[in-house]
Amino acid sequence: MRRALLALVVLATPLVRAQIETPAVLPMRERAEVQDRWLAERLDTVVPALMRREGVDLWIVAAREYNEDPVIETMLPATWLAARRRTVLVFWDDGETVERLAVARYDVGPFPRAWDPEAQPDQWARVAEIVAERDPRRIAVNRSETFALADGITASELDGLRAALPARYRDRIVSGERLAVGWLETRTPAEMAVYPTVVRIARGILHEGLSEAAITPGVTTTDDLAWWYRDRVRERGLTTWFHPGVSVQRADAPGTSDDFSGRPDADVIRPGDLVWVDFGISYLGLQTDTQQLAYVLRTGETAAPAGLVAGLEAANRVQDLLTGQFATGRSGNEILRSALDGARAEGLAATIYTHPIGAHGHGAGPTIGLWDQQGGVPGRGDYPLFPNTAHSIELNAAVAVPEWGGQTVRFMLEEDAFFDGEAVRYIDPRQEALLLIPRP
Repeated sequence: MRRALLALVVLATPLVRAQIETPAVLPMRERAEVQDRWLAERLDTVVPALMRREGVDLWIVAAREYNEDPVIETMLPATWLAARRRTVLVFWDDGETVERLAVARYDVGPFPRAWDPEAQPDQWARVAEIVAERDPRRIAVNRSETFALADGITASELDGLRAALPARYRDRIVSGERLAVGWLETRTPAEMAVYPTVVRIARGILHEGLSEAAITPGVTTTDDLAWWYRDRVRERGLTTWFHPGVSVQRADAPGTSDDFSGRPDADVIRPGDLVWVDFGISYLGLQTDTQQLAYVLRTGETAAPAGLVAGLEAANRVQDLLTGQFATGRSGNEILRSALDGARAEGLAATIYTHPIGAHGHGAGPTIGLWDQQGGVPGRGDYPLFPNTAHSIELNAAVAVPEWGGQTVRFMLEEDAFFDGEAVRYIDPRQEALLLIPRP
């Protein structure tokens, strides 16, 4: 464990020292130790708080191998890469403690086995026995029409549970939507102590790609750079949860429009281009999602045109207007509406499409706009903001750039941030200056 802690210390690599110091990455065994320690703490603290907040005294999370409930995936030990056969986890709150059981053929990490197939061959019948022994008032299962991540129990699994339960308990089954969302969105102090390291690793790789290390102007294409990122992530012993996005905007040839459903074809990156990258990694069960901008210097230039610098400042201002609206209990749609009103009042043409992040990239929690739904998002946008949650502050500001003949350029940014219940802070400092290629 001492080695695991030392490996989290920030170490600079010669290749990117001029850009950003990049933390080391833990070996796989030590990653598992960290994740299992976090899991035990989360089960001891997050689950009881959520069950009492939602008034649920028994919660059943069930899945079969390779068809995992998104919640159960985050509750398995690090050495379990999938559920085994059928795995049923049961939480029972007796008012003082929350008991954890695994109705499975094996112990499931911190869930002791509570099923002997020799004594009771029918797995669902054993679940029904556990329920009857505890006589819960409300039995939560992961069903949701709004959140895919909270809709993990399949129709056949729910049918099996209902058929096994005595009739008096079938009417006590309720949606565990807010339990599932709460479990996935809540970040603990231990996780937040390390999340900045995770984001810093991602940012180091992102900055390395937006440099001469990966780009030869006039030769490298946007597709080349996207695949460079995929290879670099694997070289670091990491994975990514989405294929990187790379595009350019240039004078007289804008590279983006209001329609984000597709990206331009591969294009050669040239001097004078504004290069945009959307990039994220998966590490220690946490995800990152960052968009940043770089300018490719023309011969004789030592800085980006003033209009591009002003455009980035406008996007930073939209970030401030958005995060200033975060308040516990406000819905994503309320936050979106207030932030857009604030941007319009300052003459800023803003589009906001911010989402939760953590155990999943597009995580569970309040959606704050979609690029094509700036009037609000029914359902997911109605969910309230809770403390101790992480969010990708994703948006853009459309700004006319004088040096490009007044052409409108979209300054698209995304930064991971944490809401502690009182204020928002960026997990790693946000971009406030354009990266330059080559570096001065």
